[in-house]
Amino acid sequence: MSLGPLLVVAAGLFGIGVYGALSQQSFVMIMMGLELMINASILAAGAMWAYAAGGTPQGQMLVVVFMTVMAVEAALGFALVIGIYRVRKADITEKLKKLRG
Repeated sequence: MSLGPLLVVAAGLFGIGVYGALSQQSFVMIMMGLELMINASILAAGAMWAYAAGGTPQGQMLVVVFMTVMAVEAALGFALVIGIYRVRKADITEKLKKLRG
């Protein structure tokens, strides 16, 4: 597979992620949009590495490390959302007037 179609798919995923993150009010949907954007950047980086380096394992390992970091970030983000919901009973962004206090 050539580089062009992979970058088109990555750009499409990134666009969908931007739309999802900016158009939603639910914390979970915003997080999903952010995760799509991160997935798109990982796909583009992995495709560029495979095209430039000829598919060496270092690029694949870097993608695995990025996905692991992304999974940890998602777990921490959802833990934060659950904590906000338990304290403030806010499940959408407009219910939070301010974060302090």
